[in-house]
Order: sequence, then structure tokens, then C-alpha cells
Amino acid sequence: MAPSMTTSSYAVLALLHLRPWTGYELTQQAQRSLRYAWPKSERLLYSEPKKLVELGYATTHKEMSGNRSRNLYTITAAGRRALNEWTSTRTQPPRFEIETMLRLLFADHGSREDVLRALDEFEADIGEHHQAIVELMASYLDGGHPFPQRTHLSVLFATFQIDMFKTIERWIEFARDEIDEWPTTRDLGMTPRTEALTRLLAQDQSPLTP
Repeated sequence: MAPSMTTSSYAVLALLHLRPWTGYELTQQAQRSLRYAWPKSERLLYSEPKKLVELGYATTHKEMSGNRSRNLYTITAAGRRALNEWTSTRTQPPRFEIETMLRLLFADHGSREDVLRALDEFEADIGEHHQAIVELMASYLDGGHPFPQRTHLSVLFATFQIDMFKTIERWIEFARDEIDEWPTTRDLGMTPRTEALTRLLAQDQSPLTP
């Protein structure tokens, strides 16, 4: 039975549309360019080019690099058609996986210090990603985009990322202030403060909005 295409398969196929890559180059480029939109393990990404070859969406041939040979993958006409068809299909619903949110939801199994530490770690990780995007945008101004004809797409995506990171950073500060007022993480229930926040949210208003 022929392997089925996944969203990861199409993402790798789209990278092949840019230029031919070796399996290693393709995996590294996917980790760089897709990690904020479609983060996948290196092992999974490395298996995708072989699947595309089996489906006839890519070809592979050996290329010499110094004294070593390497497999170079190239998209086929069938692969281009499949990629074009994919862009018109229904997108998958978004999925968010943030361990800090799990730690918060089950913070009543630990201490205030535990959940505050999780927020600190979350802030450090988000700050690192945030700064990386800022520096990436600065590099584009110096001609650093590897595919300059696609800059308009990258910048629109970066706008989403920067706004998301800023919102998360504001929420972390808000969450810290709230937790600082808790005497414990356990059994606080519907306090007057919690009720006030709940009423705001029930009206589709955010306490983070100035």
C-alpha cells in the first residue's frame, strides 16, 4: 500500500519546490523555517523525502560532495501538481501544546513556587524565540533572506509570531500578579477576584487589554 500524505509531507514538498536538497539539508531547513508553524521531530522530517520519492512526487540521485556521495532530492511535475492541489484543501484545526499550561491547570498538585517557576521557564523560552524572530527580520533588511522572492510571506508570518509572543509575555506578567495574591494553589474556588475575571471573559473581554 502506498504511503499517505500528511501535512508534514506537504511542508517538505513545498521546501523541495524551492530548490533541490539533500535529506540532511532538507531536515535542517524544515527545522529552521517550520518550527514555529509546524514543529516536528528531526526523525519524522528525515523520513518524508523517501515517502515523496515512493509516491512519485520527488526523485533522488547521488551527487558527489568531496570524496563522499549524497542523495539529492528534486520535486517532480506530479509533486508540483499535488502541492497546488493541497493549497485548496480544508486546513486542519489548530493544535496548541504548551506544557506550562498543563502545569497551571494542575498547579493544585504543587506549590505556588512550582507554578511560578514554570512561568519563569516559559518566559525565558518565549523570550528566546521572540528575540530570534526580531534578529531574523533585521537580517532581511540586510538582504539575508535565503529566498528573497518570498519575503512578503515570511514577514506576514513573522507579524503573527511577534504579536503572539508579545501577548504571551503580557499574559505571563498578568498570571504572576494573580498568583502572587493566592495564599495557596489549592481549593480557592470562586473568589471575588476570580468572579470579576470570569465576568470579563464571559463578555469576551480580556483583563490584559489596557
